[in-house]
Amino acid sequence: MKILNLSNNKLDFKGFSNLVEDTEKMKLLETLILTNTFPYQMNLPKLLFYYLDATKIRELYINENWFVNATPEVEHIERLPQTLKYLDFSNNKLIDCRFDMPSLKKINMQQNLLGRFLASESYAPMIENDTSYLLETVDLSFNEIHKLKRSVFNNQLKLRIINLSNNLLSDIAFDFSQLTKLEMLDLSNNNITSISNLQAREAISNIQMKSKFKVDLSNNLLECVCKETVFLRWMLNHVTVFHNINRYTCILDSGIVVNRNFVHNAEQVIKGCRDYTILVICISLVLCLAIVIVVAGLIYRYRWKLRYMYYMTKSKYNRYKPPGTDGQYRYDAFISYSDNEQNFIVKECIPKLEVERKLKLCIHQRDFIPGEEITVNITSAIHDSKKTICIITRSFLDSYYCNFEFNMARMENIYHRKGQNILFLVFYEKIPAKDLSLVMLELIQKHSYIEYPNDEHGNVLFWDKIKEAIE
Repeated sequence: MKILNLSNNKLDFKGFSNLVEDTEKMKLLETLILTNTFPYQMNLPKLLFYYLDATKIRELYINENWFVNATPEVEHIERLPQTLKYLDFSNNKLIDCRFDMPSLKKINMQQNLLGRFLASESYAPMIENDTSYLLETVDLSFNEIHKLKRSVFNNQLKLRIINLSNNLLSDIAFDFSQLTKLEMLDLSNNNITSISNLQAREAISNIQMKSKFKVDLSNNLLECVCKETVFLRWMLNHVTVFHNINRYTCILDSGIVVNRNFVHNAEQVIKGCRDYTILVICISLVLCLAIVIVVAGLIYRYRWKLRYMYYMTKSKYNRYKPPGTDGQYRYDAFISYSDNEQNFIVKECIPKLEVERKLKLCIHQRDFIPGEEITVNITSAIHDSKKTICIITRSFLDSYYCNFEFNMARMENIYHRKGQNILFLVFYEKIPAKDLSLVMLELIQKHSYIEYPNDEHGNVLFWDKIKEAIE
């Protein structure tokens, strides 16, 4: 007997067990049909394939039953019969199914519940470097598959058709890059909006060059939107790969769903997005330029405050010292001057203020700490002095460090002494107002200044006024 058809019977477990044992005696059996034979929920009997191994079985139909588990539990049934070429497990309630299938060419497992199992397992054992599988067609449609284990098709290098239609896949995350003989990958009726996996795109491109490969994405709601232009452009470059591409469903940015002329719709989206992208880039550049200008303007406006805060932090002076307390400051005054006025400082300022009037001055050539950055020395000197006296000359106005000292003293006055004036200007030379900076003119208008006199009586009064201003 070569064909045994027991379909549409009502066998219980005991009857099935007897049948399984009897199959061992059917040496010439090639086709066994058990369609709609077991109306009760049950696991696949462990010894079925063991006894069938003694026959010449080529086709086995166990479809439309209530089997829930087909995973072997004992060693002697892990391998399907050597002669078996076609296995139909469709329309069961299988939640797992795994067999070694050395000679099987086609397996049909559609309409089961293998989704959760296949997310982390494979229906075929993973044997490293084993490429002996002859499987050509696998049908996993209608299995509630959300995702597949990446290596689910490993070692099955002869696969030609993979049917994953009518599942819940949202992307192609499994590896099929080695399946160079693949002819059809059916992903129709899933939840795929795009193929975001770059390895999957590369695999499709490579397989297309080696075989007449087709991918079916029909009845997936593909996103024809700007964020998917790379995917859409890739699809248009591989139009021949996609089965009936012009019938693909396309959802636009507006939410409108279009069911025809996919290629034309994709081209229009890409063109529209290109124009939109150019507009966005232009607007972005203008905004960036505006931000740069505003930031640069703010930095320029508050440049002295920023530099003051930087150098104050660097010199580790972060505490507030209320002015007017005896013994708080190291110096009574810091003298800011150009090197051209060094003789005036040495021969007049020091004798008149330090020797005669007992004031302690900070002179940069004498009191700055050797080896320390000059900017840090300046900031520290201003911070440690009750007042800062600027000897204004043309050389002073042209000197970078003199201007630095002047502005650091302004910042100390504004941000550390709570607005109390610590800056005192002494005009050693007559300088027209047009040669002075706006900041200095504003300071002159708000606060007093003094000019250096050329007569002896005026000199005495001059030094007394400076002492009074300091104290």
